[in-house]
Amino acid sequence: MTASGPDLSDHLPRRRPGEAPALLARGVSKVFGTTRVLDGVDLAVMPGEVHGLLGANGSGKSTLIKTIAGLHAPEPGGELILYGRAAPFPMPAGGARRQGISFVHQHLALMPSLTVIENMMLNDLAVDQNWAIRWGRARARVEETFARFGLSIDPTARVADLSQSDRALIAITRAFDEVQTHGRAGEGILILDEPTPFLPRSGVEQLFGLIRSVVRDGASVILVAHDIDEIREITDRATILRDGQVAGTVVSAEADREQFIELIVGEKVSLFQSAAVPPEGGRRAARVRGLVADQVADVSLDVAEGEILGLTGLIGTGYDRTLEALYGAIPASAGRIEIDGRDMALAGMTPGAAMERGMAYLPADRLGKAGVGALSIAENIGLPVLGRFRNAFGIDWQAIHDHCLALGRTYDIRPNRPELTLGALSGGNAQKVLMAKWLQTDPRLLMLDEPTQGVDVGARQRLFQALSEASARGTAVLVASTDAEQLAQICHRVLIFSAGRIVTELGPGEIDKDRISQETFRAQGAAGHAGGTAEASGGGKAPRDNDRAATGRRNRQEVA
Repeated sequence: MTASGPDLSDHLPRRRPGEAPALLARGVSKVFGTTRVLDGVDLAVMPGEVHGLLGANGSGKSTLIKTIAGLHAPEPGGELILYGRAAPFPMPAGGARRQGISFVHQHLALMPSLTVIENMMLNDLAVDQNWAIRWGRARARVEETFARFGLSIDPTARVADLSQSDRALIAITRAFDEVQTHGRAGEGILILDEPTPFLPRSGVEQLFGLIRSVVRDGASVILVAHDIDEIREITDRATILRDGQVAGTVVSAEADREQFIELIVGEKVSLFQSAAVPPEGGRRAARVRGLVADQVADVSLDVAEGEILGLTGLIGTGYDRTLEALYGAIPASAGRIEIDGRDMALAGMTPGAAMERGMAYLPADRLGKAGVGALSIAENIGLPVLGRFRNAFGIDWQAIHDHCLALGRTYDIRPNRPELTLGALSGGNAQKVLMAKWLQTDPRLLMLDEPTQGVDVGARQRLFQALSEASARGTAVLVASTDAEQLAQICHRVLIFSAGRIVTELGPGEIDKDRISQETFRAQGAAGHAGGTAEASGGGKAPRDNDRAATGRRNRQEVA
């Protein structure tokens, strides 16, 4: 069956006259309960095109992708046309794969307990029900695929033992391979739903290389992302959703950052900027001395009441592991921490002991270490404060529900329904829940690892404001991040790590995005010359130059 297709005067970027879109979705709507998440969305992606899909958290991006995939049934009236041929809509189970469409969703769909080979073959088992797999041949095929894409990952390793970056690359490579294996010659559509948040810059470059190799032969890629710089670098065009509708489609290279932001948010956004110095009073809230742990060689630092202190470096330099060791999430072999005059050895620290001393920690792994996706919003928020809601009959869940509704209004959680599971929310809204979970405890020392990954530009400013308000109340904040722009916006000081040590400190008047980038790159050479720890209370500056360089992940302004 051949669909009539779009009007040929619609100005789509065709390589030849009359070329049909690789994917044309028309009038796609989706309602959950009383909420219309998608409202008549149209999306056209051409053969050989890399097409970006952006929007604020809750704008409908992931819902649109899941509806095309067949995970959600659309409302009546929508249609899906692939290469000029009408496709079943809703898509039946396994139908997308048979149509040459492959997906990488936010949560990767990998089985941690299985090996890399088994995960690469997972869809052959689950969808095609091909149980007669010759594993020697399968290993050779996986090794050949990895070699083609320049990956050095052991096919026999358990996925649970690999880094998040390697896991993401495995899921993406599997999807690329499926497009090439199951798509028709010169066809195929690969849809990547926010694949880059946990990739270092080298991983992002590998991904972009893979994308270019796929579209070179005529296949198409839809990239759902938050990073405008990434979208402008790799996509040909981009469609922006706002409140479930198409706000506009632009040629990526012709639209500047401000145009993207205005389409995403619907108005010009004033970027938050923290005060140059912490609130008056400056009394020390926490002192760390001689911390040694995995990837952490010897770290000492002080953080004052009300201070927001940034920790950064290239991937593997220990800036993020420092937070884990301070909280007892990974074991420390040496070091001490003093909070409000109470001194404690870090060897043997546990999360429970850390919480008792007024510490709170929000990891970057949102639905793994930071929250429980299968539990409700109310249960996730209520976990650290259950004692407040006990009565003679047990836990007062209605009071917790009402408390969560109030927090939802404060942090603009969408939808503000405490009974929903955390895993049902978009990445940005899940992060708002987790920020609310810890800020409600009014911690003495709040530690955040990549707190705004996947958070849209408007919500990001609200979260920054919440951190600023917490610091104004005297909370000391440690922020571990590779996002130089974020650090420049919110931090009073920034510490730069190399080889598990602090080698550079940037203070008031020295902090901006480019300076952080330059010093992060320079720190790689500075660590070897430092000969020890640069204690983070002034001094320890690394040499400076004017070369611009990228950090482990590219400095990026995540805006959607």
